[in-house]
Amino acid sequence: MEKQIQVKNKPQRDTGDLVKAAVSGWLGTALEFMDFQLYSLGAALVFHEIFFPEQSAAMALILAMGTYGAGYIARIVGAFIFGRMGDTIGRKKVLFITITMMGICTTLIGVLPTYAQIGIMAPVLLVTLRIIQGLGAGAEISGAGTMLAEYAPRGKRGVISSLVAMGTNCGTLSATAIWAVMFFFLDREELIAWGWRIPFLASVVVMFFAIWIRMNLKESPVFEGAQETAAAAPKVLKDNDSFGAMLKSKSFWLATGLRFGQAGNSGLIQTFLAGYLVQTLLFSKSIPTDALMISSVLGFITIPLLGWLSDKFGRRVPYMIVNIGAILLAWPMLSIIVDKSVAVSVTMASIIIIHNVAVLGLFALENITMAEMFGSRNRFTRMAISKEAGGLVAVGFGPLLAGIFCNMTGAWWPIAAMMICYSVIGLISAICMPEVADRDLEAPQDAADPLPAHRAQGAGYSRVTH
Repeated sequence: MEKQIQVKNKPQRDTGDLVKAAVSGWLGTALEFMDFQLYSLGAALVFHEIFFPEQSAAMALILAMGTYGAGYIARIVGAFIFGRMGDTIGRKKVLFITITMMGICTTLIGVLPTYAQIGIMAPVLLVTLRIIQGLGAGAEISGAGTMLAEYAPRGKRGVISSLVAMGTNCGTLSATAIWAVMFFFLDREELIAWGWRIPFLASVVVMFFAIWIRMNLKESPVFEGAQETAAAAPKVLKDNDSFGAMLKSKSFWLATGLRFGQAGNSGLIQTFLAGYLVQTLLFSKSIPTDALMISSVLGFITIPLLGWLSDKFGRRVPYMIVNIGAILLAWPMLSIIVDKSVAVSVTMASIIIIHNVAVLGLFALENITMAEMFGSRNRFTRMAISKEAGGLVAVGFGPLLAGIFCNMTGAWWPIAAMMICYSVIGLISAICMPEVADRDLEAPQDAADPLPAHRAQGAGYSRVTH
């Protein structure tokens, strides 16, 4: 006779707890992407002079992007370490650790000595901070996405979880606005001498607020429920916790493909394109910074709208439509952006359109979809590793490869070609994935890898409903 695993005291959370979880996720993501944009714009616009002044303009940009990529190597290590901790000791404790690591390292970049002051040790210290920062960031957004998805009620998970994605454009907007102010009020000499430090030092305000919120946050109700049933879990489920089992999981590779598509476009548009326009094509620095700032404001509409649509029509259809849009728009938008004969307003409008579709649109769907793809026992770990595995190549090395390809060809078309390839991978993943909208988040198995019924029943297992 089949046994029933039941949770005796099911954790209860009220609206206030949901609000705290939402604000916590939003602030953590905002800080991560504030760092992302602070560093990416710094690397594209000024770091080549501050930390790599003895190189040619093209090589300095490549080295700056390579330093940026170093943080992404650390992220996948952090995803494994902190993701595993999140599935064993709890989401809340790990999210407190990651936000602290990220915030301190971002602030310390603002007090680094320059190459002119200590020579080669300056870029060495920069890489060191990027690595430590990356360890924390590797699990931050996955943990925030996991926490909020597990708090949100069915039927509203998409729009509520989009609040985590809103942190993306909040962070991007804040960082871009700070850089825009720096460029407006400071001349070139002042910016290189001391002005570049201000954006990084300013991030300490967000860090303190985020830490305070997380100190007052309750643990995920799904995690607490999963912990109560862990002792009674059948051996077939415990065997599924291994790293080898993760690599055999279809859900893991589909989620990695979804992430690869979005992250690749993000690295190209928000990181490389800004530097390419300014350093190679000699556009005004205000064009990419102002365009991304306006685009981030419009993202306050794009992101929750797509989250709401995913609640109405499921996750797969919006994913496919947005990826197709990115594929169709990549070439014409890039051809306009690099054309100096068109009006500045047209150039900026093109950046805004492709950024909202290929980056913000996909990210609005990413967190909730990936959270629903995985089972309760390994959600944090697998979501974190799939995000960072996709991001390692796409975001960590994509801008570096784009710089090399554009330098080799002397043209802009490799940017468009890479964007199309990234979006095709995302589209194929969306087509192949199962529909996961409003899936039972307490189910231990991954969505695309259901546990065979006879094995589950033979082990004395039945699903606990949410």
